[in-house]
Amino acid sequence: MTIHVKTTEDGRKVEVIDDAVCLDGRPEATKLVPLIEHPNRQAILRAMPQATHMAGRIALTLPESAIAQDALNAASRDFDASPGGIARRLQAAIYQKAKMDGIE
Repeated sequence: MTIHVKTTEDGRKVEVIDDAVCLDGRPEATKLVPLIEHPNRQAILRAMPQATHMAGRIALTLPESAIAQDALNAASRDFDASPGGIARRLQAAIYQKAKMDGIE
């Protein structure tokens, strides 16, 4: 599943491919970070005043972030029930738990 989010000023496509926001087909982020929680929010706002969310190093406006978040939500709802899909989800949950516990 590929959902177009926007095209950058230099012509690169920002899309949600499967479960990741991608820049020119390369994964950038699997989740969006609200700008208010981002450590470099002041620099980002100077560069793009209308930004509300970040997907890796990609700044998104509110409408763009809504498109991206809807696509990410749809991708997470499409459950891959194969053994490989279950293993990937289990591994992601283990990594997330370890990260929350401070183990990186």
